[in-house]
Amino acid sequence: MLTRGITYEEAQRELERRFIVRALDRTRGNLCQAAGVLGMHRNTLSRKLTEHRLRRPPSA
Repeated sequence: MLTRGITYEEAQRELERRFIVRALDRTRGNLCQAAGVLGMHRNTLSRKLTEHRLRRPPSA
């Protein structure tokens, strides 16, 4: 990543985004379950979705 010239903060943000996306995929978009997998409160996950401009995938 250093060859692309991204900062530590950018790398950290991208890692968090990927963790969130993966948790939502694994829980089929269930926000409560994804928050549990990530070890955070549902409201925190909801805020992070907004921060990362992510949308909750439709439930199966």
